[in-house]
Amino acid sequence: MQFSAAEIAQIINGKLEGESAISVASFGKIEEAKEGQLSFLANPKYEDFLYTTKASVVIINNALQLKQPVSATLIRVPDAYSAFALLLDKSLQLKTSQLSGIQDPVFMHPTAKIGENVYLGAFVYIGENAIIGNHVKIFPGCFIGNNVSIDENSIIHAGVKIYHDTIIGKNVSIHAGTVIGSDGFGYAPQADGNLKKVPQIGNVVIEDHVEIGANTTIDRATIGSTCIRAGVKLDNLLQVAHNVEIGSNSVIAAQTGISGSTKIGKNVMIGGQAGIVGHIQIADGSKINAQSGVSKSLKEPNSAVTGSPAFDYTSALRCQAVFRNLPEIEKRLKELEELVKKLSGMENTAT
Repeated sequence: MQFSAAEIAQIINGKLEGESAISVASFGKIEEAKEGQLSFLANPKYEDFLYTTKASVVIINNALQLKQPVSATLIRVPDAYSAFALLLDKSLQLKTSQLSGIQDPVFMHPTAKIGENVYLGAFVYIGENAIIGNHVKIFPGCFIGNNVSIDENSIIHAGVKIYHDTIIGKNVSIHAGTVIGSDGFGYAPQADGNLKKVPQIGNVVIEDHVEIGANTTIDRATIGSTCIRAGVKLDNLLQVAHNVEIGSNSVIAAQTGISGSTKIGKNVMIGGQAGIVGHIQIADGSKINAQSGVSKSLKEPNSAVTGSPAFDYTSALRCQAVFRNLPEIEKRLKELEELVKKLSGMENTAT
């Protein structure tokens, strides 16, 4: 499907510079784009490519001052990266909106309720009393358990497994291989040394506009709900344990593990490979650096921590600077010790 520069400018509310009728049919990186493709420039490091790119249309920031002529048609916007992301989203919506109908084979329990304009790929399983909302897309090989509810416009990618009683809101995207609602990790030590499994009878609740990456696992609650609040973005390969709550619009990068019953606030940012112990609270707006180990609650909103165990980010940087200088500090300490010995010897001789 082709769009003219004028149509694109209208979608992103941009200002055109160049030929408005020129059209594009695909996207390309600014350093590799070909004629007939749309690209963007947001990072100043790539500005030189603007003057050599073969892209037909390039989205740029309003503030960019051109250093030389450009062959492409330009569309100026306040934020080129966000505008390009909007266009990518629109393109994806066009592609997925064309998917509808039920492929063969699909199993649907007679009690399941299926909305309008739904797409069910081959080998999808829909359990008893499940509710699939309007315009939901479920790709091949997915398992949707009993009493699961998936609200309208959500997309469940290939191979996702959603256990019983899970509730999923509107406009949720769950990527391939993710498991929602598996048992929480709960065992009671017995007098004989054995571990008795604690039944996990709660569920998982995922609110609207959440995106969950590939091969992430979110455990069901022991009692109550594991909650992923509206607008949360989860990367690939996360472990979210039972009864965890992640506040709205929080962002968590890959390979992070969150232990049971931890409550994470709103607008929290967590870097990759972070580890968070159970039964603590992370205040709104907290920032946790990659590979940090958080062992106690972060009570101060908008604080930043790093390290293992994690502590204040600025203090940690100072400690790292000292650590790098330890060999030199050790050398100077030994020299001072030698000097003290000599001075002490001189005092003893004088007396």
